[in-house]
Formats: sequence, structure tokens, C-alpha cells
Amino acid sequence: MLKAQTAIEYLVTYGWAILIMAVVLSALFFLGVFNPGIFAGQECLLPAGFSCSSFYLYPNGMLSLNLLQVTQSPINVTAIGCSTNQTILNMQAPYNPPSNQIYMPIGSNYTFTLFCYQGNSVYTGKIGSLFDGYLVINYTSTTTGFPHIITGQIIAKVS
Repeated sequence: MLKAQTAIEYLVTYGWAILIMAVVLSALFFLGVFNPGIFAGQECLLPAGFSCSSFYLYPNGMLSLNLLQVTQSPINVTAIGCSTNQTILNMQAPYNPPSNQIYMPIGSNYTFTLFCYQGNSVYTGKIGSLFDGYLVINYTSTTTGFPHIITGQIIAKVS
């Protein structure tokens, strides 16, 4: 009889300990401690001569991107795109009538607003979720007249 009582006390003690640990882990899970998106940083990587001064991604997929250019000559940005695929589909020409291109002298910056795409549809995400994709920028050097296409990577948190 004494062995049975000891076994019951042993099971009850460890049962309470396991129950408390389960409650604590559940609370941490619901608080989002195990969500890696909370700790992930935002990043925008472009080739030499270009950088993202700032960027902001809205839940409807609209990206506001402040682009800085420090190439060796002034440029005309003719199209820009944001997508989960490294593709030139869904490129958007900047709205700047009559030429629909943006002139950027050396050392200047410009804020573009464009939609980011996931496949063939506009990306939509919950606040706090991460968008991992590519920026594709078409531009023409005003000195040489040659067109160029650059590709960079962007990781943006929806805010």
C-alpha cells in the first residue's frame, strides 16, 4: 500500500509540473515569441551605385521605396518592379507625363510607389508578416544612352 501511495504522489507531482510547463509554453506561443518574423530585420540589397534610403510595405502590397542613385552618370528610370520572382513581369513605368520616366542626377533620390507581386497577383499580407522578393529596376544612362537592368533583393515587414 505504501508503494502505491508513493507512485501516485510521484505521478501527481510530475503531472502538475508538466501541466505548468504546457501553460507557460502556450502563453509564450500566443504572445508570438516563437514567431521568427518578430526578430527578422528588414533589408534592401541593390548593386553598387544604388541603395534604398527607406522603404515601407503596406498590407495591400503597395511599396513605398526611396531610391538613392550614385552611379557615374545621371540616369532615367524607365520601369521598376517588385515581385517574389526574379522576373521583369509586372514592371511599372513611373507616372511622370509626358515621358513616364524619372530623371535622377548623380547623388539624388526619389520615392517610388509600386505594387509588389506574388506570382501573378498583388501581394497582400497581414501586419507583421514578411515579404521576401526582388526589386528590378530598368534605367538608361543619360551619358551613354545604354539601357540597364539591375536586380536587388528586398525583405520587408508589412506595417
